[in-house]
Amino acid sequence: MAVERSTQLSSARLLVADDQPHILAALEILLHGEGYQTDYAISPENVLNALQAKTFDVVLMDLNYTRDTTGGAEGLELVSRIRAIDQAIPLVVMTAWGNVDLAVEAMRRGASDFVQKPWNNGQLLKKVREQVENCRVLRSSQRRQEEESSEAREIQKRLLPSAIPQIDGYDIAAITQPVHFIGGDYYDMVRISNTQTAVCIADVAGKGLPGALLMSNLQAALKPLMREEIQPHELCSRLNRILCDIMPADKFISLFYGVLDNSKNCLTYCNAGHNPPLLMRTDGTSDELQSSGAILGQFPNWNYAQRELFLNHGDTLVLFTDGLVEACNEQYEPFGESRLLQITRELAGSGAIKLQRTLLDAVANHCGGKFQDDVTMIVLRA
Repeated sequence: MAVERSTQLSSARLLVADDQPHILAALEILLHGEGYQTDYAISPENVLNALQAKTFDVVLMDLNYTRDTTGGAEGLELVSRIRAIDQAIPLVVMTAWGNVDLAVEAMRRGASDFVQKPWNNGQLLKKVREQVENCRVLRSSQRRQEEESSEAREIQKRLLPSAIPQIDGYDIAAITQPVHFIGGDYYDMVRISNTQTAVCIADVAGKGLPGALLMSNLQAALKPLMREEIQPHELCSRLNRILCDIMPADKFISLFYGVLDNSKNCLTYCNAGHNPPLLMRTDGTSDELQSSGAILGQFPNWNYAQRELFLNHGDTLVLFTDGLVEACNEQYEPFGESRLLQITRELAGSGAIKLQRTLLDAVANHCGGKFQDDVTMIVLRA
């Protein structure tokens, strides 16, 4: 056990920060004697640069530096700055005897533990050892979470279409962007006959893993229903009854499902509580494909209706989830449908991919890249 413990310590790397050479020398002797690898810093700037360059198991840092030898303001600011870039790394702060208030403030700002100067070697080594072990446990947990997240992301990716079917006479682009590693948005496009293509977009109430689990249930229930002989209103009714049996009381799904017949340029659709897709006509007029039914998963006996829409050459249809139009800037102002409409009108005649990318870039600029919800979009240009 002693050999195993020594091996673990020898692989642990500490960053020691103090502006007093004799303090650094004493700590070097003590920590090297215990088998730790150590790097040293003499200023807050050195600490931040070292953390950017290497990975450490513990930071052992003084709170007083040359600009503020007694008050600890520099050290407290450094604790806050470290926590801003790394929430996990253990921070053991050192302060003089009798200055407990400073240590308490450091703990409030995110320090993991504190040591008083002059220190007791045994107590200091015990605290460092505990923090090294805490760091190892945390990083092991983080690695497992990252592996699970990667697997979940790959599984969800397989639930979405790997390629969009090409439809004669139409230009199509689609994209989904989860706000977390996985999300609750869904879309699909499936050829169901020689002239008919099913198009759907959905939004689960919830983000992250809960939303992704409900999305997988939606996909499993929806796929077998996407057939030529099942009309959109019938599909939504069947799907709703299935989801009502498994949906938690506080969850629901909005869905837009349509069948495009490119021989007639006719879209037959049912909107089950989803954001109304935007239709931009070639003459500059616009329309919204409003809801023709309730959300899915809450009202088992709901009767859904469907509508028909005829498309002309040059018309553009944009289907989207609420993460697109509800993305807010720092003033909590949403991107909104009006901006979506304006950009779509300005890019009349451009390709579907260009319009999609322009819209996504505009939303990202509006919210500073900080999306609050999953974003999914399908652009269909006749």
